[in-house]
Amino acid sequence: DGFWNYVVTHCDFNSTDSKDITFIRSYYYNKLEIVRFDSSVGRYVGYTELGVKNAEAWNSGPEVVQMRNEKKRYCVNNVGNDYRSAVTKS
Repeated sequence: DGFWNYVVTHCDFNSTDSKDITFIRSYYYNKLEIVRFDSSVGRYVGYTELGVKNAEAWNSGPEVVQMRNEKKRYCVNNVGNDYRSAVTKS
């Protein structure tokens, strides 16, 4: 019994080319996605009333710039290893 608040960060990719890589960070509350940053959109998008308010605030602050840089740091620099591993095992 209680409340669940968690964040899921992942990279979607089908090659090692940076244009084929998407960085996504989703924020959940009680199993419901409330807000998401998607690098293909380039900003936060809210899915609930609270998420919309957070997205508006984060899109007008330094948070959005930091998230835009996360694609390179979190995904582009690491996808090569994951991609090579997946291709050699298939």
